[in-house]
Amino acid sequence: MSLTCNQSLPEFSLVAYPEQTITRANFIGQWTVLYFYPKDDTPGCTQEGIAFQEQLSAFQALGAQVIGVSRDNLASHHKFSQKFNLTFPLICDTESELCNLFDVLKEKMNYGKKYIGIERSTFLIDPSATIRKEWRKVSVKDHVETVLSSLKAQNS
Repeated sequence: MSLTCNQSLPEFSLVAYPEQTITRANFIGQWTVLYFYPKDDTPGCTQEGIAFQEQLSAFQALGAQVIGVSRDNLASHHKFSQKFNLTFPLICDTESELCNLFDVLKEKMNYGKKYIGIERSTFLIDPSATIRKEWRKVSVKDHVETVLSSLKAQNS
């Protein structure tokens, strides 16, 4: 089963950095930008994380939280967050639970080798924990502004 627009999040419980547990309940009562990225401290993922951090107050002003997800562990998220001053939660999806729910694991190729990795994707989730918009195969450039514009449109 993979989630798409107008579907509600099921129950889940995953560890995140800073050390906390994120569950479906964390999505109730506010908008959430849930973004999936391939790997901590890689060029595109760093650029995307910094872009979300730079616009975090704009998202918060619209009643939204930002949460990142990758398959990296807590130690990796800690190092990544500290290095780039990221203050929003990063979920550790080491068992690919959320990745599978949102169908973001895709076959990729790097230097001629095939592997399964996260396809950069973002989901806008409403205060009732229902997915309202999705972006797949995200290109980092201008993406955060696109998500912010979409959130403004939802709130108007």
